[in-house]
Amino acid sequence: MAAHFPINHPLRPLYRVLSALAGLYMLVFGVAGFIETSGADFFTRDEAEWVLGLRTNPAFSLLSIVAGVVVLGANIIGRNLAHQINQLAGVILTVVGMASLALMQTEANIFAFSMVNVIVTFILGGIMGVASLYDRVGSANAASAEETHRHSARVAA
Repeated sequence: MAAHFPINHPLRPLYRVLSALAGLYMLVFGVAGFIETSGADFFTRDEAEWVLGLRTNPAFSLLSIVAGVVVLGANIIGRNLAHQINQLAGVILTVVGMASLALMQTEANIFAFSMVNVIVTFILGGIMGVASLYDRVGSANAASAEETHRHSARVAA
């Protein structure tokens, strides 16, 4: 059974704005973190700094900059690119949050994650995951066909 995402949902602009704000937060955090941690070892855990409420090192800051640019850019461009990037970002952030939670107290914690980082990662992943459910776009005919299919599947079940 394939997933059926609504097309041209009335709240699509709101979800795109929320995802764009999440991407902007990642970008601003990454830039501020990279500036704050300049000079430290790339994967340091000992010299990690607190920036915008999260613990970071240069590696995590750089990764946040890249992720923020991709998410923010996709949501500014819109179309179905935003849908696919938000869906992918939601899954990736959820997996990263779980992996970071598992590795937090080990030497494998290369991004110097703390519990706050894990919680924020889950929140950002949730925002983007939910946004991806409602930000798909298409023609009026495609939206009508999807709506008809969703309602006919419910009646048949």
